Amino acid sequence: MELSQRKEKILAAVVEHYIKTGEPVGSKTLLSALDINVSSATIRNEMAELVALGFLEQPHTSAGRIPTNEGYRYYVDHLMGVRPLDESVKRQIEAGVSIKNASPEAILAKASEFLADMTDCAAVSTTPSGENATIKRVEFVPVGTRTGMIVLLTSTGVIKSKVCRSDVDLNSSMIEKFYNIVKSSFLGMPLDEIDTATLQTLVASMGMDALTMIPFVSAVSDLAQEAMKTMVMLGGQSNILRYRDDYGTTAYELMDFLRRGEPISRLLANSKEDFDVKIGGENKFKQLENSSVIMAHYNIDGDNRGSIGIIGPTRIDYASLIPSVRYLTDLVGELLTQTLNDD
Repeated sequence: MELSQRKEKILAAVVEHYIKTGEPVGSKTLLSALDINVSSATIRNEMAELVALGFLEQPHTSAGRIPTNEGYRYYVDHLMGVRPLDESVKRQIEAGVSIKNASPEAILAKASEFLADMTDCAAVSTTPSGENATIKRVEFVPVGTRTGMIVLLTSTGVIKSKVCRSDVDLNSSMIEKFYNIVKSSFLGMPLDEIDTATLQTLVASMGMDALTMIPFVSAVSDLAQEAMKTMVMLGGQSNILRYRDDYGTTAYELMDFLRRGEPISRLLANSKEDFDVKIGGENKFKQLENSSVIMAHYNIDGDNRGSIGIIGPTRIDYASLIPSVRYLTDLVGELLTQTLNDD
C-alpha cells in the first residue's frame, strides 16, 4: 500500500517522535513539527485515516497516536533516511571489535559485547556454520603417560579440543601413526561426512593398530560433530530492563528466552537475507512479539558463514542502528577472513 505524501510525512513524524520520547503524539505537536500548511483538524483527520489503515493506534481515548508494527514496517521500508556513519563512529567500532591473534569465537564474543554496549540492546552472534566446513588441522598434545589432548581446527576457524585416554602408554610411534591416519583420512574431509559408518570403515582398515588408535580417531570424529554445531554468543541481555515501559511484565520472559540460545540460533540461521529487519509479530517466536530484530550475515572469503544482530523494543532508532550493525558485521567478516588466511 502506498500512502499520500502528506500521510507519509505524518507517519514519519509520529514514528520519529515516538522513538525519541516514548510518548504518544498529538495533532498539535505534529503541526508544530511538520512543514506543511494545514489545520490541526486536517492533521487529526489524516491521523484517523492512518489509524483506520493500521499504521497508527491510539493507546488511550484522550491520548495521541503511536505507531503500530505495520507503521514501523512502512517507515523502515519507505520513509526512513539511513544516516551515514561518522568516521569517528567507524573508528570506534573498529577499536571495539579488533583483537590480535584471537580465535573466531573470541572475535564474535567481543563483537556481541561491544554491539550491546553501543546500541543499548541485547546483541547476538553465531559462530561460523559447520555447513561445507572441512577439517583443516588436527594436533595431538600428550598431557600424561596415557592421556593426550586432540585439538581440531576447521576451515571456518572453529577450534574444538578433547582429552582422551589410551589403554597403553603413549610413545612416539603411536603418535606418528595417529598423524598418518589424520593425514590420509581426515584432513580436508567435510565435517558432515564424518559419521559412524565412516569411522567403522576406518577402524576396520587399521588392522593390529585399531585397538590403540580407536580412542584417538573416535575423539576426532566427536570433535568434528561438535564443530558442526552453531554456538550463540550473547551480550547485553540485561539491557532489556532499560525498556521496562515498552516490555512491561514480558521483559524477564524475553531475557530468559535469550539465555536459552538455541531458539535465537534458529532465528538467525533461518534468515535468508544478507540483511534483515523483523518487527514485532514478523518474528516467529511469541517472546519477540514486542521486539525488533536487526540482523546481518557476515562472510568469510565471500561465503555466508554466520550472523550478528541486535534485539530491542520496536521503538528502537532504526535509522542510526541499521548502518552501525551493517558496518560492524562487514568488519567482523573481514577480521575472520584475515584470521583464517593468516593461520
